[in-house]
Amino acid sequence: MTPAFRFSGGISMRTAFIGGGVMGEAMLARALATGVMTPADVCVAEPVDDRRASLASTHGVAVTADAAEAAAGAELVVLAVKPQQIAPVLEALAGSLSAGATALSIVAGVGLATLTTGLQHERVVRVMPNTPARIGAGMSVWTATPGVSAEGRTAAASLLRALGREWYVDDEAYLDMATAVSGSGPAYVFAFIEALADAGVHIGMPRDMALALATETVAGSGRLARETGEDPAALRVSVTSPGGTTAAALAELDRAGFAATIDGAVAAAHRRAKELGGNA
Repeated sequence: MTPAFRFSGGISMRTAFIGGGVMGEAMLARALATGVMTPADVCVAEPVDDRRASLASTHGVAVTADAAEAAAGAELVVLAVKPQQIAPVLEALAGSLSAGATALSIVAGVGLATLTTGLQHERVVRVMPNTPARIGAGMSVWTATPGVSAEGRTAAASLLRALGREWYVDDEAYLDMATAVSGSGPAYVFAFIEALADAGVHIGMPRDMALALATETVAGSGRLARETGEDPAALRVSVTSPGGTTAAALAELDRAGFAATIDGAVAAAHRRAKELGGNA
């Protein structure tokens, strides 16, 4: 029997995490760090012995190898397994969730229809988080079936806010779009940081210096855009003096098709997300 899950607003729910992988553990760690949850609030189902022991020792949570055991009596069940592992998990949990329970899935490419049918349960939330959630700087896009109660939606939003920002959408199609923009987006940003640092090295800068400059420039620019709320185009113009160094660099990016390349990358990721979810 899992203990109570507490989140802002004073409501308590018993919860279970099904899966102790990187993103599932990130969610758990952030919930604990922000006080959304205490170690006594959660049981994690993880089939790998070493991972199970690590989760218990690192976070002080209850653990089990059995998904159904963890979910028994829980009011919030977080599905945090890899896509290829979801079929046996759905089979193990089918028809067993409490009538009022909310299932929250972060399983990439698995839609609400598959989840509700597989679980034999109508109260399902689907989330597309991203890896900056590990440090509380994530962007999570989510949706819910009509059967999810106001209490269940509040619980979902509270947990996701522990990871960073959350954005609710009524149309599930936006989750495939979010997969292409924010879900895969950190990889595009890391690739840009890598390329910018490499370019610094190519012109003679020490690698550690180049990497520090590239990383802090991206981090600071993102923060400036977020905190000022200014249009990115206006911010770009504010940095660009006519005939200056930035103008020369941007002209080269334009010649290389920078914007078109990003557009094509996002479109490719969107197509693949729809294929994985059977929506192509």
